[in-house]
Amino acid sequence: MTEKYLVAIDAGTGSGRCLVFNTLGEEIASSTREWTHETIPKYPGSQVFDTTKNWKLLCECAQETLQKAKISPRGVAAVSATSMREGMVLYDRNGKEVWACPNADARAAEEVTELTRKGLSKKIYFTAGDWPSIIDPPRFLWIKKHQPEIFGKISHMTMLSDWILYKLSGRFTTEPSIGSSSGMFDLKKRTWSRSIIEWCDLPIDIFPQITEAGAPIGEVTEKAAAETGLKKGTPVVMGGADTQLGLIGVDAVKPAHVTVIGGTFWQQTITTTTPVIDPQSRVRTLCHAIPDQWMTEGIGFYCGLAMRWFRDAFCEEEKRLAQERNTSAYTLLEEAAKNVPPGSNGVIAIFSDVMNVKHWICASPSFIQFDVMSPSTSGKRECLRAIEESAAYVSHGNLNIIKEITSVHPKEIVFCGGASKGFLWSRILADVLGVNVKVPVVKEATALGAAICAGAGAGIYDNIPKAAEHLVKWERIIEYDEESYKRYMELYEQWTKVYQRCLDMVEDNLLKSMWRAPST
Repeated sequence: MTEKYLVAIDAGTGSGRCLVFNTLGEEIASSTREWTHETIPKYPGSQVFDTTKNWKLLCECAQETLQKAKISPRGVAAVSATSMREGMVLYDRNGKEVWACPNADARAAEEVTELTRKGLSKKIYFTAGDWPSIIDPPRFLWIKKHQPEIFGKISHMTMLSDWILYKLSGRFTTEPSIGSSSGMFDLKKRTWSRSIIEWCDLPIDIFPQITEAGAPIGEVTEKAAAETGLKKGTPVVMGGADTQLGLIGVDAVKPAHVTVIGGTFWQQTITTTTPVIDPQSRVRTLCHAIPDQWMTEGIGFYCGLAMRWFRDAFCEEEKRLAQERNTSAYTLLEEAAKNVPPGSNGVIAIFSDVMNVKHWICASPSFIQFDVMSPSTSGKRECLRAIEESAAYVSHGNLNIIKEITSVHPKEIVFCGGASKGFLWSRILADVLGVNVKVPVVKEATALGAAICAGAGAGIYDNIPKAAEHLVKWERIIEYDEESYKRYMELYEQWTKVYQRCLDMVEDNLLKSMWRAPST
């Protein structure tokens, strides 16, 4: 069994990566390339996904990972892919990419407003599970208006993980979890919504066929083999959306599992057997990568990116020491902050807000309330902890919404993703949520989920749920502290009031929002 390997390629919001797993679900090697998404100055809110540059980076990751793993390409049983949601790629009739954007592209403000004016935003939300903020219907309308020459060329569309599979195999197809993130799905039917497609003045045949996660879709082409280092003919297997494959990677393949996936964005999720739509349109619902299951989530915007910004902006010394000691700068920063008490000695971090898809806007990123008379208790350590507390507050707010609409009150949750690698963030999360937190051995749960899909497609595993149950192992359980929880509930109330005041300054055009959805 361990002589075969599974490859997962992931196009995340802040980076691309490739990982190799053995068939026991153990990570063998990985490589990462951080990336950013350029804006177009004349189109406010725009972000561009550079398919040429980013494919090259993903290929570099694949080649480097295979070298690190010290395995022959012949030993790879299958490859699959995952990615951030919402972003899409458009192609001409020759299969050449002509337009692409990542998840946070927010250029289509006028189009969102127009959809809302016509009453279509609400219809889209209750059909597809998401408000037209950063989903694809208004983007298509924007392209039709501003780039009609591109609109006229569209012969195919895919989501970003589908694009990776297309680059590997030459096949156009999608899967319910990533496809539903387009906002052009009928959630109940788990397929494309003809009504929404017609509202965008598009033909149905540009949208790819639906293939369930874990199904073989083709083989690595000769060109892709030369670019990635994989062997020509290696099976290419359908993957899915990053969050939903992350749920597979932590064995959240049954109803009522509550999980926090802490990456560039943070997702607070629950799995369900029917699509649960929030009547107040605050959180969103998508298809799970498991047939006949769905997932409702609240998102913390740029939680992980805020930490990366802090590291790169203020922590050169920690980065240098981390390199010398063969560790992570984040590990050194958490070690320094571990004895700072709840509340970060008064320092408050303002980054993401609790999710509200009908009016999705974040305040201007900032730190508030330094004690300038006491730099030893009001400095870098406190800022680091305040960032982690702010992300946990957002998870708490989103979990409250999920409890309200599902009537599920979890006694424990799972915490995975890059943020779960450290010891402090998981402790803060447990104490803020007031539940025990389980951390898996494999933190890159999304990649493990993609590897499980690859293994199912290669016939190594009987099916995805059985494989997840067998392969997922737990590293530790953090029990929440009752006194810290009580203190954090007081601090959470303070944080929400301070956040609202900061948001008011953005609404008054005194400060610039960290991010805002179109039409807000």
